[in-house]
Amino acid sequence: MSKHATLIKPPKALPHHSPIENVLSLLPLSDIGPDIYTNARPLWHPPGARGIFGGAAIAQCLSAAQATIPPDFTVHSMHCYFVLAGNSEIPILYHVERVRDGKSFITRTVQARQRGACIFTTTLSFMKKDSGGVLRVEHAVPMPQDVIPPPDLDSARHQISGDERPFESVRSPALHKGEPSSRKLRQWIRARGRISDCPPNVREGELQSGQRANQPGDNHQAHLSALAYMSDSYFIGTISRVHGLQRFANKGNIERLLKRFPGSDAERKQMEEYLLQIGREEEEEDAELDSSRTPAQRLEHQQDNRRVGMMVSLDHTIFFHNPRSFRADEWMLTEMESPWAGDGRGLVVQRIWSKEGVLIATCTQEGVVRLQQKESKL
Repeated sequence: MSKHATLIKPPKALPHHSPIENVLSLLPLSDIGPDIYTNARPLWHPPGARGIFGGAAIAQCLSAAQATIPPDFTVHSMHCYFVLAGNSEIPILYHVERVRDGKSFITRTVQARQRGACIFTTTLSFMKKDSGGVLRVEHAVPMPQDVIPPPDLDSARHQISGDERPFESVRSPALHKGEPSSRKLRQWIRARGRISDCPPNVREGELQSGQRANQPGDNHQAHLSALAYMSDSYFIGTISRVHGLQRFANKGNIERLLKRFPGSDAERKQMEEYLLQIGREEEEEDAELDSSRTPAQRLEHQQDNRRVGMMVSLDHTIFFHNPRSFRADEWMLTEMESPWAGDGRGLVVQRIWSKEGVLIATCTQEGVVRLQQKESKL
């Protein structure tokens, strides 16, 4: 890891903060200008990815915007575009623009920049709490009933060596019947540890510049940022998964990734263990998909030599439905499906419910999905 991954020396991790709070913490740069923030700690670069984990940019942009709004306003939507791959060895500057402050809605835009270039941009809208009135039109997609409950014990799932994510996930059996457009992938996710009750970006009881205090015990902003971070987990990869195109179950792909891995032998061993675990999950998922195939479809799949050549997120949208009614450190169910793929792109829709069945968020993501092309013999 570069010594210049952050602009300021990372502060000590606060013991009462969960891992995801420490990962997503920001520092204000009031000496440079108003409403400018930077990542307090180095950001994770997933194995095989072109840049940093996209969820980090999404969540830190949300955190930066939240630092500029009153505590009685809550985010209800954010529309994001991935412009350039983020470099984990270079600090990120988050520039917040106060577009509009209304009575019921507040609008912010945030640009994430590295070396002066915009790598990520988002527009966010915040709504005043309880401004919708007493009489309301209400409905929601119910949580699926045919889902295996998540583990009850904290020790039920151990962190994979080499997995630097501050959250954990448990794959749930998916619905594989029909065409790729009708298949649904499910997983339980939650932040590791317990998210603290103090407002985000607070250092040793001191509010940072530009941050307004929430009421004691009200730390919904940290839960929203954590949810935004986790929403990018395996998102665009849904397209390859509903087609049964494996990326890490292929040992050749893992070997190629490890050859380019710049770390030490011990770090490379950890990375190998992490990739092999993902590969085993892919094989389990493929076995479930295989059980729904006809004999002819199984033979066709065995002869399918297509390989993913490029998979990159282009945009990411989150609609927060019940932003103060969940905890991100408790199990949440995600269900992902892909209604369309073509022309080198694909679209994925994700719904997230609390363990109690409350629909928390609906997310969409479009990305580049290109296959390795066969070489012309001409």
